[in-house]
Amino acid sequence: MNDPETGQPEVEGQQATPTSEAILAEIADVARQKLGWAGSMDLDVPLVETLALDSIRQLTLIVEIEDRFRICLDERDEAAVRTAGDLVDLIRRKRGGPATDAR
Repeated sequence: MNDPETGQPEVEGQQATPTSEAILAEIADVARQKLGWAGSMDLDVPLVETLALDSIRQLTLIVEIEDRFRICLDERDEAAVRTAGDLVDLIRRKRGGPATDAR
């Protein structure tokens, strides 16, 4: 059976939703490994400008985030993401956790 929020198959014993800090660290890791980005990442960073996201680089980021967090993003999700914090909140919601945690 698929999870109605993520569209992904439900997995018994799936780990709890990671903290915002852990998600942010994973986003930064994807940016370094797949986009050749070097720098610091915080929740207020505007992703398009900071990561120089053209359509190909944006697709690369999206696919890697989906794979790493085992979520499925759609165009509405992508359109709502402006900052790293927006992406962190989206990932947390898709993983079944609250949009934010105690930051």
